[in-house]
Amino acid sequence: MNTINQLKYCNSLTQYSRFITREVNIGDLKMGAHHPIRVQSMTTTDTMDTLKTVEQSIRMINAGCELVRITAPSLNDAKNLELIKKELKLKGYNTPICADIHFTPNAAEYAARVIEKVRVNPGNYADKKKFEVIDYTESAYTAELERIRERFTPLVKICKEYGTAMRIGTNHGSLSDRILSRFGDTPLGMVESALEFLRVCEENNYYNIVISMKASNTQVMVQAYRLLVAKMIETNRNYPLHLGVTEAGDGEDGRIKSAVGIGTLLEDGLGDTIRVSLTEEPEFEIPVAKQLAERYTNRNKHNQIQDLTSPLPYNPFEYERFKTKEIINIGGNQTPKVIADFSTKKEITAASLFAVGLNYSIPLDKWNLTDTAADYIFTGDNEINFEIPGTLGIIYNYKTWLKHTNKARVFPLFNSIEYFNSTNTSQILNFILISINELTTQFVDKIKNEKNICLVIESSNTHTMPELRRLCIELKNKSISTPLIIKCNYQNLQESQFQLYSSTDFGGLLLDGFGDGIWISQQNCVSAQICNSTAFGILQATRTRISKTEYISCPSCGRTLFDLQETTQKIRERTHHLKGVKIGIMGCIVNGPGEMADADYGYVGTGVDKISLYKGKEVVKKNVNSANAVDELIELIKENGDWVDKPKI
Repeated sequence: MNTINQLKYCNSLTQYSRFITREVNIGDLKMGAHHPIRVQSMTTTDTMDTLKTVEQSIRMINAGCELVRITAPSLNDAKNLELIKKELKLKGYNTPICADIHFTPNAAEYAARVIEKVRVNPGNYADKKKFEVIDYTESAYTAELERIRERFTPLVKICKEYGTAMRIGTNHGSLSDRILSRFGDTPLGMVESALEFLRVCEENNYYNIVISMKASNTQVMVQAYRLLVAKMIETNRNYPLHLGVTEAGDGEDGRIKSAVGIGTLLEDGLGDTIRVSLTEEPEFEIPVAKQLAERYTNRNKHNQIQDLTSPLPYNPFEYERFKTKEIINIGGNQTPKVIADFSTKKEITAASLFAVGLNYSIPLDKWNLTDTAADYIFTGDNEINFEIPGTLGIIYNYKTWLKHTNKARVFPLFNSIEYFNSTNTSQILNFILISINELTTQFVDKIKNEKNICLVIESSNTHTMPELRRLCIELKNKSISTPLIIKCNYQNLQESQFQLYSSTDFGGLLLDGFGDGIWISQQNCVSAQICNSTAFGILQATRTRISKTEYISCPSCGRTLFDLQETTQKIRERTHHLKGVKIGIMGCIVNGPGEMADADYGYVGTGVDKISLYKGKEVVKKNVNSANAVDELIELIKENGDWVDKPKI
């Protein structure tokens, strides 16, 4: 019997190979198997407002949406889906519709007769969530499973009869008390929740199914999908996967977070359809999802990476940071560091550092550091001729470093040959740039017992992340505990591509526990400021270094009874300086309390213009008028001692 860390969860960790799933028919849309990765989104309008829902659906379809999901919180909403479908066909649109169902089996059963797909959430469909711990006996648990079978089977039979597809969509935030009591708040709990419903489908010979494992926490999300696939492989199943990071937020943060989670899985060949959940208009989600998917159209043409010859030296289903030595502020228990690359600049001045969070005040004659200030700057052969902040380290190319007499905060970057041949190294810290081909026995023997070196790993392979992961695995297998800086190089990319690709490459490694720092090198892509904010955004999204307030913000849907985008901006404007505080902003109660389980505070819609405020999992203020709710949230934060005033500029 395989131990959990030996379970296979993809075709290959080194060769890009898409995990082939069974074909699922959603109306005329085919998903899974060898079909392209499908792109979808969800309406935010009131489902009973036919005109607005149709108009928004058309905007989504014109942007490239291949499947339109619409919430159906009641039987009347489900009935109106039929009218929406008819109106879309009259306007020449035949895009399939998916009904989003949570608490209402009768709505699901009606929708399954009139549209192409239904999505059910196992945690809500026939279960409950009150954060109660229940000690089940085996007979009691079996009885609960039988109750679920009775409740769920009618829908399965209807879907089978009408040729309707189904998504079994587990959300981390809505795991039932029953699942939580037996499996805990874990990826395994998410997987088992889906498998319970899947078994009912299979008992009825119904297989037109897609599965998802969505979470706001990217670590949990990636682990859950991997474990689901491992369980499917073990039991000869191959259902298509719907990928998504739920409650990702908006703007740069939402895009980076989505790319970290979705991109990590795409790198491993997993995923048949994508939804990027942004707190924005749904048509804005589509270009992001398309860019993520299109990167893997010809991914299998990359240069070969040597296969693994031994079991993974880490558990891909649990996060654990790779243990390394601590040198100055790198490695050990230190947070991952950010290295800003200024090597292509013609001139570096004090003003150049403003873009990477280091601001010099002339009247005060002092440096002010933001929470997203770079830790090191690589200048190549460019000299720094001004006094630098006391926390900043400068990295030069080795031959340029040799010229410096004062080497207190100035460090060399060697290539492997230079390091072998050098007799003059820093007594404090040396950076050595290597690729996987340079990890020879001779090199390993030389560095194994060195105490003042840090490896900078890079790859020229188009399949960058797996080659770097392969290098990290080799280092771990050889018991090399030298700190690791991950370096990736990008050229001539659009800003959106740059953010998505870098988030994928770095995010996948950080989620596997590798990396004591990140170094983004880019040419003709973005400004130094955007590059720096992207680096810190990646660390935030992987939860490896928190530098700002984290917002767990849902994308809105027809269940939302207040302006979620406007409210999110109001909360962000007043709280963005609260470093490390996590605030959940949820449109309704469906995923609110659960997805906010690790948030410090929650803002959840409970009715028309009515808001409930949470501290952790507990409601502390109910039915607050939405006009006053943001003020009440601020007061709640202050009452609990987590408020600080904004720094004066």
